[in-house]
Amino acid sequence: MDFFKIIDQLSEVDADVLGRFDSRRAVFSSLGSAAKRSALAATPLFLGSLFQKAYAGTTATAVEVLQYALALELFEQDFYKKVQNSTQYAGATAADKAAIDQIKKHEDSHVTLLQGAIRGMSGNPVTGVTFKAAVFAGLTTFKTGAAATSQLGIAQLLEDTGVRAYKGRAGELLGTDLLTVALQIHSVEARHAAKIRAMRGQRAWVNPSDDLAAHPVYTSGVTAGSNPAQFGLVVPPYSTPSPVENNTTQSGVPITTGLGTPYTAADAAASFDEFLQVAEVLDNSRAGGLIGA
Repeated sequence: MDFFKIIDQLSEVDADVLGRFDSRRAVFSSLGSAAKRSALAATPLFLGSLFQKAYAGTTATAVEVLQYALALELFEQDFYKKVQNSTQYAGATAADKAAIDQIKKHEDSHVTLLQGAIRGMSGNPVTGVTFKAAVFAGLTTFKTGAAATSQLGIAQLLEDTGVRAYKGRAGELLGTDLLTVALQIHSVEARHAAKIRAMRGQRAWVNPSDDLAAHPVYTSGVTAGSNPAQFGLVVPPYSTPSPVENNTTQSGVPITTGLGTPYTAADAAASFDEFLQVAEVLDNSRAGGLIGA
C-alpha cells in the first residue's frame, strides 16, 4: 500500500489534511509538504487516524449532506415546474408569475451547483426526486382558500422546511469549503420563504399565529422517521428532537424574561428560526409525504 499516494489523494480533496493530523500545528506547519508526508507516514497515530470513522466520515458525510440538499432542491424544482404547467398558474397575476419564475430559476441553479459539487467528490448525484403528482392534483387554487390546498400554501411549507433542513446539517460541513456553498443556498431559500409568505399575505417570518403554524412541518419529535430510506439518503441517528418553531427558550435562555411589554411570547418565538434534522424532514408527516411519482 502506497501511503504517500493515499496522503496525496486526501490532500486533493482536503487541502488541510496534512495539518489536521498533527496536534503540534505551530511546528508542523513550518514543514514542507514532502516532510509532512514523511512524518505522517512514519507516525502510528497517523495510520490509525487515517482509517478512523471520524476522518473517513468527514468526506463521506459531506457527500451525504450534499445529496440530501440536492434531493430537497430537486423536489422543489419539480414542484415549481408543476406549478408553471398548471391551469392555476395560468390565471395568476403577472407579478406572481414573475416571482415563481424567478424562484424556479434559483432552484435550477442550486441543482446544477450541487450536482457539480457531488460529481467533483466522485459521487453520483441523486435523481428522480419529484413532488407527488396525486398530492399536487389536490392543490385546487394558486394562493387563495385553504392554505393546505393552495399551491402557494404548499410552497410556503416547502420553503420553510428547506431553510430548517439546511440549518439542521450545516454543522456537518464545518471546516470545509462546502459550508459556504450550503450557506449561499440557505440564505436564498430563506428569501424564497419570505417572498412566498408575502405573496400569501402572511408575515415574512415564521410566527405561531400563522395560518399554517399547526402543520407538522413546524413541530419536531420525530427521531426515526417513517420514510428514511428514500433515494438512498443517509439518515443520521439522533435521540434529541429539534426545537419546535414556537420555542421561546434559546440556548437555555428564556427570551421572554426581561422583555416586558409590549413583547409577547409569540414575538419572542418569531425572533428565531429553528432547525430540523433529517428524519424530521423526510418523515411522511412532512416533506417525505410529498415526495413520489
